[in-house]
Amino acid sequence: MRLLNRLNQYQRLWQPSAGEPVQATVAELAGRCFCSERHVRTLLNQLEEAGWLRWRAQSGRGKRGELTFLVTPDSVRSGMMEEVLHKGQHQNALALAKIAPEQLRHLLQPFLGGQWQNNTPTLRIPYYRPLETLQPGFLPGRAEQHLAGHVFSGLTRFITDSTLPQPDLAHHWQVSDDGLSWHFFIRSTLHWHNGEAVETVQLQQRLLMLLTLPSMRRLFVSVKAIDLPHSQCLRFVLHRPDYWLPFRLASYCSRLAHPQNAQLGCGAFRIASFRENLVRIESHESFHLNHPLLKAVEYWITPQLFDEALGTSCRHPVQIAIGQRDELTHLRPVSKSISLGFCYLAVKQNGKISPAQARTLMQIVRRHEVIGSLPVEEGLITPSTEMIPGWDMPAWENKDPVKLPRQLTLIYHLPVELHVMANQLKGYLATLGCELTLIFHDAKNWSGCEPLAEADLVMGDRLIGEAPEYTLEQWLRSDVFWTHIFTPGQYTHMQTTLDAVQIHPDDTARYASLRQVFSALMQDAIITPLFNYRYQISAPPGVNGIELNAWGWFDFTRAWLPPPSMA
Repeated sequence: MRLLNRLNQYQRLWQPSAGEPVQATVAELAGRCFCSERHVRTLLNQLEEAGWLRWRAQSGRGKRGELTFLVTPDSVRSGMMEEVLHKGQHQNALALAKIAPEQLRHLLQPFLGGQWQNNTPTLRIPYYRPLETLQPGFLPGRAEQHLAGHVFSGLTRFITDSTLPQPDLAHHWQVSDDGLSWHFFIRSTLHWHNGEAVETVQLQQRLLMLLTLPSMRRLFVSVKAIDLPHSQCLRFVLHRPDYWLPFRLASYCSRLAHPQNAQLGCGAFRIASFRENLVRIESHESFHLNHPLLKAVEYWITPQLFDEALGTSCRHPVQIAIGQRDELTHLRPVSKSISLGFCYLAVKQNGKISPAQARTLMQIVRRHEVIGSLPVEEGLITPSTEMIPGWDMPAWENKDPVKLPRQLTLIYHLPVELHVMANQLKGYLATLGCELTLIFHDAKNWSGCEPLAEADLVMGDRLIGEAPEYTLEQWLRSDVFWTHIFTPGQYTHMQTTLDAVQIHPDDTARYASLRQVFSALMQDAIITPLFNYRYQISAPPGVNGIELNAWGWFDFTRAWLPPPSMA
């Protein structure tokens, strides 16, 4: 990058005198810049033409000339960043930022939050970690799941104001009286992000590819075939009725990418850049639903953004700050909610822990003084009182605690609060004569976790989507976690139970049946929720339409920035 090299050279000239005028020979200046005398003369001319400095040479070899600095490197760098951002050269902007990590926070402030760049409304979000590549099927990270929902479309979709699936790629759908045949009528004006028209056969191909993934096959176990009765219709033929089918197709894991390109979708935004330090999505001009007012959304990711004063979401992943946080008078909380998702404790059904011992363990961990003693920011978590609204936890009778096994193994994964809770539990159980071995699984889910098979207790985090009841059914259906919690016989019985639940056409009856399933799991001390997070989004003035959704994020299609003349 030529601009970066020029700025590097200017800094080398500036640093020895900290910007004060200096007397120097051409040879001395060439030594500072690690270049030849001929090159440094060319450089001085270029910098003088740019208005950065003034060079007054003296005639004669070895004579000292006068070098006067007219601008600071910081001001030059800020001007360069604005210039490259106006040109859409976002990688160059991050390259410029990296040359001065100690001043990164000050440098990035003017460019975070909502900005109109070159008449383009752009939202820039500082983010605390690289985003994983969006892959078909289930994704581990909440941010990746949310992003996939904007890049890809499904046959159906969830919206913020409803827990029922709505039309998306399918204009509408019909189901046969016996519940075994579902027709999804595909819109005729769909386009992929590359401008290519969507063909129904492409959607069929991607759906069949999804069903080759083990977790997705478990989710769609009732699907016998997917065929095309005509060019604008997809038909699902089922082994048994499944009235969760529109819900399953609306989940982020069922969003459809191009069959030949897993990064190409037809959602509201297309991927413009997906790199370790910058993810940029831009609005899709041919989107088939309401078009977003934002032109682009960017995640700016660099190691230097691990700075609490900057206000990135590294402060805690459930608290997102759009823009800089050091001007707290301008950055305001715009949306708060208690997450429906929860951290949980599960007891493996391997015969080592009796039901009475399991209840004792859960009563110990669930006690409010244990959760309340976690060293987290006030207001970040709240102890769970129900699994989801209306699904109450059991109130066990207070009996004398039973003697626990002498040794137990607990495995847990992120978030960080579970690390603290695991260590607190280890210390408390030691006073009861139970040695607790801790295993940390450094991931956001249990995929590929071999030590899970050896654990007696499990702690993890369960996200809950827009349709809470369905999300819990999907969890039981698809998560490999349950194959380790249940015995093989229990797991088979659970899947059979879910088969019986899904055949109810009436949503209310289906919800009630599923509630009974989870009530039994809690009553039998197989699983219990521990605490919920309190989601919060903060934004600077001028960023509008921010409302928390079920994932603790906000709908990018609803956010908007007033034009500069109206801000």
